[in-house]
Amino acid sequence: MLFKITNGAVAFGADTVLENIDFEIRDREKIAIVGRNGAGKSTLLKCITGEVNIEEGTGEVPFSVTKVGNPVIGYLKQIAFTNETASMIDEIMTVFKPITDTERKMQELLKEIEVNPDEKKIKTYSELCDKFEFLGGYTYKKEYSVMIKKFGFTEQDKLKPMCEFSGGQRTKIAFIKLLLSHPDILLLDEPTNHLDVTAIKWLENYIKTYKSAVVIVSHDRMFVEKTVDKVYEIEYGETRCYKGNYSDFERQKKQNYQKQLKDHEYQRAEIQRLMRLVERFRYKATKAAMVQSKLKQIERMKIIDKPDRYDLKSFHANFQPQMESVKKVLTVKELEIGYEFPLAKISFELLKGQKLGVIGDNGIGKSTFLKTLVREIKSLSGSFEFGVKTQVGYFNQQMAEFASGKAVIDDFHDEFPLMNETEVRTALGAFLFSGDDVFKCVDDLSGGERVRLALCKLFKRRPNVLILDEPTNHMDIVGKETLENMLCEYTGTVVVVSHDRYFINKVADKLLVFENKNAEFYPFGYAEYELMKERAEKESESEDKVEKSASVVSSGKKTFSTPLKDKAKKERRIKKLEELIGKAEAEIAMLSARLEDPAVYSDYVKVSQIQSELEKLQSQQDEYSDEWFTLSEELENN
Repeated sequence: MLFKITNGAVAFGADTVLENIDFEIRDREKIAIVGRNGAGKSTLLKCITGEVNIEEGTGEVPFSVTKVGNPVIGYLKQIAFTNETASMIDEIMTVFKPITDTERKMQELLKEIEVNPDEKKIKTYSELCDKFEFLGGYTYKKEYSVMIKKFGFTEQDKLKPMCEFSGGQRTKIAFIKLLLSHPDILLLDEPTNHLDVTAIKWLENYIKTYKSAVVIVSHDRMFVEKTVDKVYEIEYGETRCYKGNYSDFERQKKQNYQKQLKDHEYQRAEIQRLMRLVERFRYKATKAAMVQSKLKQIERMKIIDKPDRYDLKSFHANFQPQMESVKKVLTVKELEIGYEFPLAKISFELLKGQKLGVIGDNGIGKSTFLKTLVREIKSLSGSFEFGVKTQVGYFNQQMAEFASGKAVIDDFHDEFPLMNETEVRTALGAFLFSGDDVFKCVDDLSGGERVRLALCKLFKRRPNVLILDEPTNHMDIVGKETLENMLCEYTGTVVVVSHDRYFINKVADKLLVFENKNAEFYPFGYAEYELMKERAEKESESEDKVEKSASVVSSGKKTFSTPLKDKAKKERRIKKLEELIGKAEAEIAMLSARLEDPAVYSDYVKVSQIQSELEKLQSQQDEYSDEWFTLSEELENN
């Protein structure tokens, strides 16, 4: 055991946030804390760090907070950048100061030994070597290089000063520093918020193999499912522990509820039965002993309370299209999307009632594709066409930042002027705007509340095609499940971009996957897509093994390859690489020339886009050149 809270509570003034905390962290455990927005999940993390004071709770056991030893606790919000002019790599290297200091001492001592060998110095040098190895001195460079790459940064980014990075990028850098510091208890509050699917999958594997304890607060159910072995739920101010991952938690919670309800009802019936006997024989002297026995039996019972209903309060809407569309809803043919240069070429067909999930890494065209469909931006080439009788409803990420000086009720009524006040209040109430909430100013709403208001307006129009860009970003798990169920029951057509794999797996029956400057359409859902990828990876690994053993003769069997075949294969690859290098050079020259155009270099957005594309092309060209050089040397030496 590293850390334990028994019968704790947290109050801010008269407001009690947590009233009965029982929480324990053991060495190497991977723990998730789940619960509704505002339940106190982040507050519990701050209790662990000591940022929030813990008081005695309402439980029967004595209150205590226990730490074993002095565990180092790492929390993302504790990390700050002290030098805005320092490069990204210099900022990250501050984590490794004990290693670099040891390395510097080793080098200084080695120079002294070379000039004047001394047994004491040699012993000190040996001890420093052991310390250097213990601290990870021989692996730390590889570790941070892999992490920087997995979080989406380039080699050029390493040299950029911290002040040039965006808020999301700075959060990623702080996250990298936190992971590299290897605390005894790693606290992660919504760690997947700024990460794409590739980075999330890498982080899942990293956490599973992390050698110390991890505590995660996350609404990403698939991430929790794949990383944790214990779940604490906060509900009605109390914590309850469940062993296993997220699916185990859901199953156990349902079983516990049903068992407690059954036990409560059985006990209640038993008490009623005993009381009927007592009332029946209360005044018969011959039955006095029996009556007293039954009353004592009732007194000795530990009363089983009726379990609280799940806290499932969420928005709802009886939502179906106002008008049916034709069978062929959307046809996309060779559609090139992008701004100054193409991000992807897309072709597919979507029928009435189908639900398309759009997935892929950040910044490669998913939102651009949706903006093209709703004609916010023009396509570069190709075409797309909606079927007749199509009514499109569009939700984008900016709706969480929607600004208006009006009250919620007035803002909604202005868009639906034919509705009376009762109808407006009923519509808003379905999305949790009730009582005085309807008089809140829109500008004072949280991101989640603004999303609910936007969805309320969207669903009230009852379109037959929904185009949704990250609709679950500001929702807790119950909110996500509510929207999932609404979309699954919706008879119209859906196109939805989301990084939430659990959400996509539940809603989508078709996929559009953005990857490597391409968008591939798959006529099945996410679970099948994952199985397909796993099979492909296994086949690739198997082929690699066959290639490695192809030139080896064993047990008298024929070889799978010959030197002549290997040579021909390398020559073909060299020829292909020369073509790729030439193509990359031409594209680099073209983009470099565009940067010199006055109409371009005065536009910061265009310059940023072109520079980003240049970096990708130069990185590709370097990879091609390295492979070409390696293969050419191998051919010369044969």
